[in-house]
Amino acid sequence: MREELLPMLRGAADRTIELVQSVPEEQFGLPTPCADYDVKELINHLEWVASLFESLAGGGGFLPPKDYTGDFAERVEHMLAAWEKPESWEGVSEGMGLPKTVLAHMALTDLVGHGWDLARATGRDYEVAEETAARLLAFAKDMAPMGRQKGAFGDEVAVPDDASTLERFLGVIGRDPAWKP
Repeated sequence: MREELLPMLRGAADRTIELVQSVPEEQFGLPTPCADYDVKELINHLEWVASLFESLAGGGGFLPPKDYTGDFAERVEHMLAAWEKPESWEGVSEGMGLPKTVLAHMALTDLVGHGWDLARATGRDYEVAEETAARLLAFAKDMAPMGRQKGAFGDEVAVPDDASTLERFLGVIGRDPAWKP
């Protein structure tokens, strides 16, 4: 699993870093498909996500969110370094009580889901490899009941029959692939 998921995490991280670094401050107040956040708050959430999944991969606990610092790229590189260690994939996280392989999928879900949110909010495209989208769709379908119960996923959004795999994933996690600011 590690050998399959690490390149997916790297690809999503690289694309999301590129997006975060390209957002000018004038766009920080724009709304996003993730109704809880404007663009700046979404980037701040991504910073926290990277630090959280670094901590959880290394056997640490749940971290509280912090204020925006503008260091997403650095944080996500630390997160990836933590997941590169074989022991990061073993056992159950003390911080969340979930298998670490599930946490790796959650990190990928956050990077792609919120990367797409950021791209859509700022008028950019977000592409992901078909293999990654298929993995995320399967994971999201399995985790949707718990994700909705915990507030991580919104209500499922119906997508057209001819929707792409990425769009179907987005619908499962509660995003409308046709969302526009």
